[in-house]
Amino acid sequence: MSAVMSRGDVLDLRPAELPAEVAGLRTQVRDFLAEQSAAGRFVSMPDSWIIGADLDFTRELGARGWLGMTVPQRYGGGGRSSLERFVVIEELLAAGAPVAAHWVADRQVAPSLLSFGSEPQKQRYLPAIASGECIFAIGLSEPDTGSDLASVRTRAVPTDGGWLVTGTKIWTSGAHLAHAILALVRTGDGGKSRHEGLTQMLIPVPDERITIRPIISLTGGHHFNEVVFDEVFVPDDMVLGQVGAGWKQVGSELAFERSGPERILSTIPLLRLLAERELLDAATLGRLVSRLWSLREMSIAIAVSLSAGRAPDTAAALVKDLGTLFEREVIDAARATGVEPDPSSDEPLSRMLAYAIASSPTSTLRGGTNEILRGIVARALGVR
Repeated sequence: MSAVMSRGDVLDLRPAELPAEVAGLRTQVRDFLAEQSAAGRFVSMPDSWIIGADLDFTRELGARGWLGMTVPQRYGGGGRSSLERFVVIEELLAAGAPVAAHWVADRQVAPSLLSFGSEPQKQRYLPAIASGECIFAIGLSEPDTGSDLASVRTRAVPTDGGWLVTGTKIWTSGAHLAHAILALVRTGDGGKSRHEGLTQMLIPVPDERITIRPIISLTGGHHFNEVVFDEVFVPDDMVLGQVGAGWKQVGSELAFERSGPERILSTIPLLRLLAERELLDAATLGRLVSRLWSLREMSIAIAVSLSAGRAPDTAAALVKDLGTLFEREVIDAARATGVEPDPSSDEPLSRMLAYAIASSPTSTLRGGTNEILRGIVARALGVR
């Protein structure tokens, strides 16, 4: 670690602890989830932050003050710490609760608005995000571009009072539920760097010039979409931050996307069920739990950094990389037990394994491929 620390603390993952005062909050969330589960209001699922959209559940979390927790109270948020938010989302994910509807808005759009948004944008969107009444989608990926965001081809051309946006976004989670899409578009030439000429825009939906086409998963579920913009008018006051500053802003946004515990807890409902049924041998269970605990400690260290106002971009990339590998390990261990995956089964383990397998190809893609993430870490450490 000393060699790493000598490079400007770019990979600061020193041990950290959650403060004792968050224990009461954790108990509140656990009690709430136990009540909701017992009442049959949700069924525990892996990847619940992607496939588990329930608008009523989202509004209930908003009513309890568990959305927009780090948003200042003057914008309708809780004015609480990143560590308190960490505890809440950790419990929600571990329970496999249906949090997909609000996930993008709460995780990354709200911080982006706080960092780069105008006062009218903050007033318009932040209270609605905190109450669970405003759902956002993120328009980043495009056809034929993979994880190379610098190759964005969706273009915005200036017009009277704003911009006309034309292009296609793909794998856009929750676009069919969204009230707005935060899109990265090209407003100028790349110049010396392809990272130049990119801008973020807040685009309300529905719009007659926006077509949202469902992409159905292997299990028959619908959470991904293709979004086509056909000369969509976006007024100047819906540009987020500065025109041409999109690349820098997206980098900040992706730090929030990659740093959360969802990168290590997506398959925990599956691991928990395997452990409860004693289907794993002691060595396998011990290996998985020890890896989980190590990754959790790393995730807590990132949460502490965020709470202190730092931007742990490199550490977040590393934990996301390791977390997605762990997700696959859990699935592989479950498959080795001989359980037959079936998304339509009434048997919870069979159904849960089917959904986990169907989602697993995306685990090392969403938020940046593992290869991209390793490049980020290598460059930050000066070894590439």
